[in-house]
Amino acid sequence: MILIVGLGNPGKKYELTRHNIGFRIVDRFADSLKEKSCYRKFNSRVIESSYNNHKIIILKPMTFMNSSGDSVNLCYRFFKNEISSILVVHDDIDIETGRIKLKKGGSTAGHKGLESIAERLGSFDFDRLRFGVGRPPVGKDAADYVLEEFNKKEKEEVDFAVQKAVDIIKDYISEGIEYAMNKYN
Repeated sequence: MILIVGLGNPGKKYELTRHNIGFRIVDRFADSLKEKSCYRKFNSRVIESSYNNHKIIILKPMTFMNSSGDSVNLCYRFFKNEISSILVVHDDIDIETGRIKLKKGGSTAGHKGLESIAERLGSFDFDRLRFGVGRPPVGKDAADYVLEEFNKKEKEEVDFAVQKAVDIIKDYISEGIEYAMNKYN
């Protein structure tokens, strides 16, 4: 089973912000699945399904970003023996808007959601789909910047990139992280 975690903040107020791109991507991916079971558990929205003969769990923590690890840990402990890999989908200010990179394990680069997950799992050993949201303008705090919506110019590019991210997730599920990294990075 593959656990796919979309990171974001709960609530309408944050829905279209840069920080919620993880939610947008996993929602779009879930929309592409034919049969699925949706429910609330682990202080999250959970979708169970399969893709290309691989069982998947999509997790959207309904905690705030900085506490995402609590939900991920609860889910991981519940399904522990069944989970073969974890893919966390998140925003990244170190990548230009709309660009996507896959990463296998490693540091959190200061991303509070990733830090929470690594701390609660006791490991940095999970895969990441990093969606670029660009650097904040000079003088603007990064925490404030990621809680803003994309500007008009960026929106079309972001919508296109969200679909590309869905395609990357499908290749990740079907072929694994190495294949997907070689194809898309």
